[in-house]
Amino acid sequence: MDLTEAVRVPLPTPYGVFVVHAFEPPTGNVHIALVSGDIGDGEEVLTRLHSECLTGDALGSLRCDCGVQLRQSMRLVAAEGRGIVLYATGHEGRGIGLVNKLRAYVLQDEGADTVTANHALGMPADSRRYDESAAVLDALGVRSVRLLTNNPSKAHGLRDCGTVVTDVVGLPTTPQHRNARYLATKSQRMGHRRPGGPVPAEIDGGAIELAIHEAGEIERCRREWRGLAGFLDEADEEAEHLLAGHGHRNAERCHLLLDA
Repeated sequence: MDLTEAVRVPLPTPYGVFVVHAFEPPTGNVHIALVSGDIGDGEEVLTRLHSECLTGDALGSLRCDCGVQLRQSMRLVAAEGRGIVLYATGHEGRGIGLVNKLRAYVLQDEGADTVTANHALGMPADSRRYDESAAVLDALGVRSVRLLTNNPSKAHGLRDCGTVVTDVVGLPTTPQHRNARYLATKSQRMGHRRPGGPVPAEIDGGAIELAIHEAGEIERCRREWRGLAGFLDEADEEAEHLLAGHGHRNAERCHLLLDA
């Protein structure tokens, strides 16, 4: 395949520093490879092939668990110290595109599941192709991967395109009431690994508001404290450290409530 590496650049993230490699295949579907550490001999590289999902990845949609899986993958690859998160554009809505995915959402709100909605639009349940992703991995010197996915079709698709998949590593996520039916459909009708954990009846909005309020109060106190920085001694600096830790815990509480 005629594949061009357009640019590479370090990218600091909350999970660690990755080197981003942008590849432009002939279709124009840019693939972004976030590489952590040294790939070395290219054997058994922990790899996430992440399908583009604007609504989940960028907008925080709770209709799916794509954003959660992307963040989990970046954490796991960074913690491994050697691996790749490969972000594949052109995969939006399992290949049907953003507008058609939104049209499918309308049908889902009327009672169709994610597979039936695609079919009602005259689209396949999954039309993603993996030849470009396999070509990117080959260009990066990857010889075999341990694939982070709940979708066995991704492993099959990469293998069909020549990528050696030595292991499939699941990405356990916790369903919540807005995506439980969607995830169940993918498990029952598409063979995906089902996420674990109980499905909450509702997100506790009051708990979220309280955590946000507490975090805000801590930040206000911190700003006032910093305004008196010239009068602080070492003992006060220790107290400031404790205050910062309390604020961090509240911020983490918000993230846990919102990113289950």
